[in-house]
Amino acid sequence: MSMMAQIEQAMAQPFSRADAASAPPRLLAAMRHAVFPGGARIRPQLCLAVARACGNDAPELSQAAAVSIELMHCASLVHDDMPCFDDADTRRGLPTVHKQFGEPLALLAGDALIVMAFQTLAQAGVSHPQRLAALLLGLCEGTGAPDGIVAGQAWECEPRVHLGQYQRAKTGALFVTATCAGAQSAGADPAPWRRLGDCLGEAYQVADDIRDVMGADQLGKPTGQDAQHGRPSTAADLGLQGAVAYFRDLMASAVASVPTCPSRAALQQLVLMESERLLPQSACDQIERQQAALRRKAVA
Repeated sequence: MSMMAQIEQAMAQPFSRADAASAPPRLLAAMRHAVFPGGARIRPQLCLAVARACGNDAPELSQAAAVSIELMHCASLVHDDMPCFDDADTRRGLPTVHKQFGEPLALLAGDALIVMAFQTLAQAGVSHPQRLAALLLGLCEGTGAPDGIVAGQAWECEPRVHLGQYQRAKTGALFVTATCAGAQSAGADPAPWRRLGDCLGEAYQVADDIRDVMGADQLGKPTGQDAQHGRPSTAADLGLQGAVAYFRDLMASAVASVPTCPSRAALQQLVLMESERLLPQSACDQIERQQAALRRKAVA
């Protein structure tokens, strides 16, 4: 079974447990809508890939950690799309949860997914209590204050924010959680894997900033949101060419940061594939052509 097939199968398991006769049907439908069909599932892929690199002696625990991180990510997207934040109409090419089910159920669905994330990890961790505390703490740190994804969202409500701090919290935090949780679930030291999560998380946000300006997003969500909402943006700070150069530096650092292990080459290839998916070479070439045309126009 491929890793993606394994992840999708694992993502369905907590919904099977929640699908009881006593559960509100529309709440479960809203939760499923938020999670399926999924996106690239890069966070659970990273978690499982690192776990395998570290021996993966507790596959049920690494799988639960991967699922819990993706559930938390999906919950953050539900809340991020709501009218009080982005007021987005689409996500992954489909209506956002609040557009499909209304704002009250969207809020509740996001909350329920957060709880489901902790339930999933806690249930699997019963068999590995010596590893559970660190995994739960890591998930909390990647989600809440002071530096988790909730804090990242909250920085958008502040009058001033440091761009790097904002990006590390909003996007980077769960990437660090993913790489560290992969190691922790296998009983390994997470410290050597933190840099990989840091670089990838920041690169993801930089790529998102670039696509938002280009208006060529492939994830089925609106573009032009950063300027509309006055949010910090690498593309605005560095210009498109500068942002692309920074993205490439981050991805190169991510490749170099993969620790020495038997599957180092495979992990580095995963990073390279993500680099092309996030910001294809064709998009970089388009940016270069546009900037060159603007320079020629300025000289003329």
